[in-house]
Amino acid sequence: MNAALRTAYVAAGAVATGAADVAALVPGDAKWLRALRARHGVLARYAAFGASGRDRDRPLLWMHAPSVGEGLQGKPVLELLRRQHPEYQIAYTHYSPSAGPLAAGFRASGLADFADYLPWDTLSAARVAVAALAPRALAFVKLDVWPVLAASASSAGVQLGLISGTLSERSGRRSSWGAALLRDAYARLDAVGAVSPDDASRLIALGAPAAAVTVTGDTRYDQVWERAARADREGPLLRRLATRARDTIVAGSTWPPDEDVVLDAWVEARRRTPETRLVLAPHEPSPDRIAALERWAAAHGVRAGRLDAATTGGGDVPDLVLVDRVGVLGDLYAIASIAYVGGAFHAAGLHSVLEPAAYGVPVVFGPGYTAQRDAALLLSAGAAASVRDVATCCAAFTTWLTNPASRRTAGEQARSVVESGLGAAQRSAALVEQLMAPR
Repeated sequence: MNAALRTAYVAAGAVATGAADVAALVPGDAKWLRALRARHGVLARYAAFGASGRDRDRPLLWMHAPSVGEGLQGKPVLELLRRQHPEYQIAYTHYSPSAGPLAAGFRASGLADFADYLPWDTLSAARVAVAALAPRALAFVKLDVWPVLAASASSAGVQLGLISGTLSERSGRRSSWGAALLRDAYARLDAVGAVSPDDASRLIALGAPAAAVTVTGDTRYDQVWERAARADREGPLLRRLATRARDTIVAGSTWPPDEDVVLDAWVEARRRTPETRLVLAPHEPSPDRIAALERWAAAHGVRAGRLDAATTGGGDVPDLVLVDRVGVLGDLYAIASIAYVGGAFHAAGLHSVLEPAAYGVPVVFGPGYTAQRDAALLLSAGAAASVRDVATCCAAFTTWLTNPASRRTAGEQARSVVESGLGAAQRSAALVEQLMAPR
């Protein structure tokens, strides 16, 4: 990292640290505010674990996964390591507030001995965190390798790894500024498990040592496959929704631009298949967003209801079921005839298409999918459709709703794509075991 860029990066860290202290006094529930507020006192929490929870006679693995998706990629690896190496202590950190419940679940279940936010990437914070956790290895998940943390941990003798490593062709990390900021950090990695050969090449170009890079695959395939196998269609969440008498479109992780397309496409498709139900799970199911969708339903004469009422109440399940909580979408895909995955009409980018594919469900998504390898694989297999507007979305829905044989074939192809990627969790766990081996 050049001197000017380092100065700017250090200054940004100092500002963020100060902002966290101020945010502790500011009311509100905005995501950025929660991210700041949660880091107030974070180093004291690390130090407390280091003093009372850290068993220095046991090697500690530190896994960092920035958000929920990356955390779910790391989960099957942690589960394998917990079973195979009960002598390990495990620390799990995240960046986004959305991953807070997942981290808390890891801690409550015993999958992690310590779980918290990653401190801001400053030299003082990195030194405190590394000293408190005293890890033998630090494994980053997917992409985020923090330069100051990587330097501090490496200097302390910590082995650095990256699992399910991926870098899209259009990633900003490949820009001149991104490379200048991150090249030193990627160069410090001792072992890298890349999702694909193309990802491996791009990670090497960004600075990862070629000798350290192998292709291990994407652990999400194992994670979604296992979740699909565990789905309880007779349980309280799915029992009333899992009726074979009605086809169901499950639209997950949607943003308002997705909903503008999906809702109108569903209404139009129901002219041919009037019994088709829509289960809609917004990416951010805030009370305001759910209320706005209820107003849309009322204006269009659509019978709508929230998830809890639809799954526990009496009477018929409504035509439009609004999912007003997080954490259940991966199970709801179990009752889908067709899945719509959101994000590809939004700057956020396409969310995971693997969850519905693992259930053998054909997948529909918007036009902004080119950065996602999984979407391209499903399209190539005839298991998905990319749509650009209401008309093309309605056509995709109608094709599969009116032709069950075609829908079944597409779903089988979707499941085959997921099955072909299994085994990445075990390969990634083996990579981490190498990092954790005594030096």
